[in-house]
Amino acid sequence: MPRDDRAPKSDAPVHTGTERLQKVLAAAGVGSRRACEDLIFRRRVTVNGRVAQLGDKVDPATAVIHVDGERLQADNRLVYVAMNKPRGVVTTMSDDKGRNELAEFIGNRVEQRVYHVGRLDADSEGLLLLTNDGNLAHKLTHPSYEVLKTYLAEVAGPIPRNLGKRLMAGVELEDGPVRVHSFKVVDTLGKTAQVELTLHEGRKHIVRRLLAEVGHPVSRLIRTSIGPIKLGDLRTGRIRRLTNAEVAGLYKAVGE
Repeated sequence: MPRDDRAPKSDAPVHTGTERLQKVLAAAGVGSRRACEDLIFRRRVTVNGRVAQLGDKVDPATAVIHVDGERLQADNRLVYVAMNKPRGVVTTMSDDKGRNELAEFIGNRVEQRVYHVGRLDADSEGLLLLTNDGNLAHKLTHPSYEVLKTYLAEVAGPIPRNLGKRLMAGVELEDGPVRVHSFKVVDTLGKTAQVELTLHEGRKHIVRRLLAEVGHPVSRLIRTSIGPIKLGDLRTGRIRRLTNAEVAGLYKAVGE
């Protein structure tokens, strides 16, 4: 069980009702109140689609706030967490078959109840996002928003030179066609190879089924990014809170 990966807890009070906009911005980490007042004065802040003015009051739980065109999530009841899911862990908070589950790693490290954004099958590992922001989670997983996800796969080799073109042109599976956004060979290891592919599909086992269909079954699969969020050096089984900039990047990825 991880011991030193606690996501930091927020000491900020839960917002209720309306407050002055500069106070809300400051509480969300934009800057000091004076700096936030300057942002408002310079017309760099919008609320619900209109340019904000000094003296405006907002409800952080419902207001749609942008600073310099980037969405600011001011509701401190909402939580955004990245996790490096280990292999063998099922993407659920409670498993009736007794398998390792997410709750064993989240524990009491996040005070709010969070839900996974999309899935990784038990045999896959890597980046998993968890949040209680249902609106954002829905958009990140809905195929119409085409949020890109990148995977590193260890597959049977050798890799033919035209495989990337074939995958980007599209491959027909039993539940419809799929094509990747990008593909490259990262390394060759004897009879196996490491490949990186990016796609926006979220169908079940899509990467494994796709690569098996073209003759390169997967022996190991790691998701390394979801939209702008990177797995980076987050260690297996660890979690971390997303920064305000990362949350803004996720909203931008879904067009908000």
